Amino acid sequence: MINIIRIFKRLLFGIFSFWFISCYSSLYTNEQKGLNIVWLVAEDLGPYIPSFGDSTVSTPSLDRLAREGVCYTNVYSVSGVCSPSRASLVTGMYPSSIGAHHMRTLSQQPAAREKGLINYEVVPPPEVKMVSQILRENGYYCTNNKKEDYQFYKSEMAWDESSIFAHWRNRPDGMKFFSVFNFGVTHESNLWDPWYRQYNLDPFPPDRSLKKWWKQFEGIKKPLYVSDDIDINIPPYLPYNNVVKEDMKRMYSNIVEMDEKVGLILDQLENDGLLEKTIIVWYTDHGGPLPRQKRLLYDSGIKVPMIIRYPSKKRSGEIDKRLISFVDFAPTLLSMVNIEPPSYHQGLAFEGKLKSPNNRSYIHAAADRFDEYYDMIRAVRDKRYKYLKNYNLDKPYYHPLEYRERMNTMKELLRLNDEGKLNDIQSQWFRLSKPEEELFDTENDPHELNNLAQNRKYEFKLIEMRNECEKWMSEINDMGFIPENELIESFWPNKIQPITEIPSVNYDNGRIKLDCITDGASIGYKFPNDDLPWIGWRPYTGSFDLDSLKTVKVIAHRLGYRPSDTLIYKQP
Repeated sequence: MINIIRIFKRLLFGIFSFWFISCYSSLYTNEQKGLNIVWLVAEDLGPYIPSFGDSTVSTPSLDRLAREGVCYTNVYSVSGVCSPSRASLVTGMYPSSIGAHHMRTLSQQPAAREKGLINYEVVPPPEVKMVSQILRENGYYCTNNKKEDYQFYKSEMAWDESSIFAHWRNRPDGMKFFSVFNFGVTHESNLWDPWYRQYNLDPFPPDRSLKKWWKQFEGIKKPLYVSDDIDINIPPYLPYNNVVKEDMKRMYSNIVEMDEKVGLILDQLENDGLLEKTIIVWYTDHGGPLPRQKRLLYDSGIKVPMIIRYPSKKRSGEIDKRLISFVDFAPTLLSMVNIEPPSYHQGLAFEGKLKSPNNRSYIHAAADRFDEYYDMIRAVRDKRYKYLKNYNLDKPYYHPLEYRERMNTMKELLRLNDEGKLNDIQSQWFRLSKPEEELFDTENDPHELNNLAQNRKYEFKLIEMRNECEKWMSEINDMGFIPENELIESFWPNKIQPITEIPSVNYDNGRIKLDCITDGASIGYKFPNDDLPWIGWRPYTGSFDLDSLKTVKVIAHRLGYRPSDTLIYKQP
């Protein structure tokens, strides 16, 4: 029966691809030049791979990328969780500068809803576009397979495709592409609920009968890819016992599976003759999945591995130690393909033709609401020292999040803490209050366990980092001090989502001109031959001719607003 599933998936993919290409091939000419970009994104993963010093498991695909590319060893997320981090990746802005700092906004956990929080979309400033839309406006075919979760729903003009079927292979021949592949197998939740990946059952398009059919697989446990006697280095802030070891075995097993998926993408690029025409970027969306990693601003929560393979193996085997932030990714992506980054980007392009002449001296990160619990912490890091500014001193470090407490390691930590059996290092996380400032020497204290803020030897470093934190928060107009209900009201007055106005159509001298009165709205259009649900709206960049059917559909959308109704225009 499993083989039937796989055959059915391939059949669906083949049918969709054929329809897509035949209907969409007229969108662009074949005379495209320039490099392609592929982002390979693993979820919830710190540097637990051989190319970054951890040889617990073998990762031949990532090893190959590291041999043929550049390992970036000082890369940091802007948050310890995915949604705020992803908002930064696609906008080039810090989450707390656009109100995207709470985890999460689009789909609140039940306990958060009980506290009165609604599902809402962040409304960025009107000039902000998703970086993939900017690429599309410059002739790139953009695909996302398949994670979104940006704190707002994607722009209608963001992607040519965003689905489990999205792939560069669906593009018109010769067209440049930017393709994102997200590997959810390493996600935190797969430490306790990995059953559906035993047979690689990715979700189908919505179909209730299929969903019911999948129910028969519930409870099936996925086998581990690592041996029972594997030697695992458990971090000192976690108990050294078999419960933790089993979760870490699952983590490493998921890494092995993720590496296999990376290998499939590399094989496809090679088979398509595109490997040396494509920049490949592999990274993770924030730090590790274990307790005292994800959601926290310690390096375990925000430091990520990144490998970039350039065409012709340029800079192969190099180690790049520059400080890099997620807020730098969007401008760097554009710089790599020689597109001028917009002025609102808050990051620095660290590679490409438009690379910034300056290197970073600091990276910055923020922590705010996680599910139903509020806290506010800001972080600054240079190459050696980490500074934390705590704003809720009477709140504990640990917050009892129901989602995280499904993990056996978290349950074990709580049990041992209740019984008074944690050592001094392991019990730190359960302190009931926080100092206003923390300072760590990450070179001598990589797990950030020894606070130096009160040590007079480090007084000048503390002042330097404090001043940098205050300066950064002021420069980006940090919204962390605004109560979330007030923030929601500023986005959606009376908690009602604003609606993008329907665009206007002007037919002038044989050309179609479009406009929309909603400030910050982007406009998209479709001709009848490309009016299929998995095909993105063409981004409107200037007047155009109608097709032979003399008909066009038009839509407008500002990020955070509801898209406009669709307008159908037929030439009189």
